[in-house]
Amino acid sequence: MNDTLRVDIWSDIACPWCYIGKRRFEAGVAEFTRQNPEIDIEVESHSFELAPDTPDNYEGSEIDFLTKHKGMPREQVEQMLEQMTKMAELEGIEFNFDKLRHANTSRAHRVLHLAKSQGLQAEMQDRLFRAYFSEGRQVSDVETLAELGEEVGLDADEVRDAYNDETFEDAVERDITRARMLGVNGVPYFLFEEKYAVSGAQSAETFANVLEQVQSFRNGESSPED
Repeated sequence: MNDTLRVDIWSDIACPWCYIGKRRFEAGVAEFTRQNPEIDIEVESHSFELAPDTPDNYEGSEIDFLTKHKGMPREQVEQMLEQMTKMAELEGIEFNFDKLRHANTSRAHRVLHLAKSQGLQAEMQDRLFRAYFSEGRQVSDVETLAELGEEVGLDADEVRDAYNDETFEDAVERDITRARMLGVNGVPYFLFEEKYAVSGAQSAETFANVLEQVQSFRNGESSPED
């Protein structure tokens, strides 16, 4: 039986760095497991809401939202989004900020917890990222979520039920509460073996190195670097 190394990840599907970070982390895991085939990486994703005060259906563009929410000059926001788009392309991700429909993500997180209960969390998260950033889908809409969930193997009616399910709402809140207890104030946030934290969308090489260091520390060989 293979050894297992656990990684907990906090993210929000409306966070571009989380999408990029997920791709880079997966590339780092692939590199690490290629060199360490005897080790399995157990990943669990957790909910985090960057802008919980966002209306379910925000009227305005992503530029409008960031200008108001971040207090940044419009020209600076446009430049930032252009840079993000180019960065995402390097990871094989399409960002289409002109089509993006900014939305409150709380109910999408409930659906992610439904997907987690059925072993489809990673697939649902990928589908939500793509729907939000590439396709301009409204991820706060129940029928949109039901359709996206069905695409990855969830039952559409179960997705509709999860949309307003207090049990899944509580699960989202528990994730956010734990993040606060850990001192998380931004995502993506990666916690290795419930001890060693890495913040931000680091490079694939960095993630592979962190996994190597954590594994070495578990084996008593060295202590992971800060």
